[in-house]
Amino acid sequence: MSKRDLASDTAMVMAAGFGKRMRPLTASQPKPLVRVAGKALIDHALDRLRDNGIANAVVNVHYLADALEAHVLDRSSPKITVSDEREGLLETGGGMVKAQPHLPDPFFCLNADNIWLDGPRDAFRDLSARWNADEMDALLLVVGHAGAANFSGQGDFHMDSEGRLSRRKPGRIAPFIYTGIQLVSHRLLRDAPEGKFSTNILWNRAIEEGRLYGVAFTGTWFEVGTPQAIAPTEDALKRG
Repeated sequence: MSKRDLASDTAMVMAAGFGKRMRPLTASQPKPLVRVAGKALIDHALDRLRDNGIANAVVNVHYLADALEAHVLDRSSPKITVSDEREGLLETGGGMVKAQPHLPDPFFCLNADNIWLDGPRDAFRDLSARWNADEMDALLLVVGHAGAANFSGQGDFHMDSEGRLSRRKPGRIAPFIYTGIQLVSHRLLRDAPEGKFSTNILWNRAIEEGRLYGVAFTGTWFEVGTPQAIAPTEDALKRG
């Protein structure tokens, strides 16, 4: 599989959170080390990076950081750089800003608990094929409700005919759910708040400027946020 099809050779993997919804499994281990189908959640994500030609991964750590750091540094591929947030959890936006010196422009970003089955083309090439740095600050991989296993929410975004995203209106259902996978320009991070903050702050600015875009995922994405989601996810993965 050619690396030339990719917009970046590096991904940030968000792995620092407490995983409160996954309790009690996260009482003594970080959520990225919870096992699904015989494999730690973060290894599902890192294996996808490796298999799709993404050579480098920046993993942020905070909760039970020693165990997570030891686990990821034991890998040979992708090459791991740890972004240390032991002194204070920075949330998604602050975590990206802290890791920015290790991240090329653009870079992929994904949650450590992401599990998905690709459609005709893998998720990273779907994003890469649509990427336009002149128009976009970030390009989010979104999925329709039919392709979102274990998900029962109201959705996150609307998408216009050009691919621009807007937020779900209060009291409404939005057709697209954010998968936790995106392609990000350093421009999104400009003039960012200091310390701890959510990426939503930066996305909102990009929406106002017409620079937050989406790509509709053609595969199946699994919401694995609670212990109850593990068994149905394992069953689906067995079926392929």
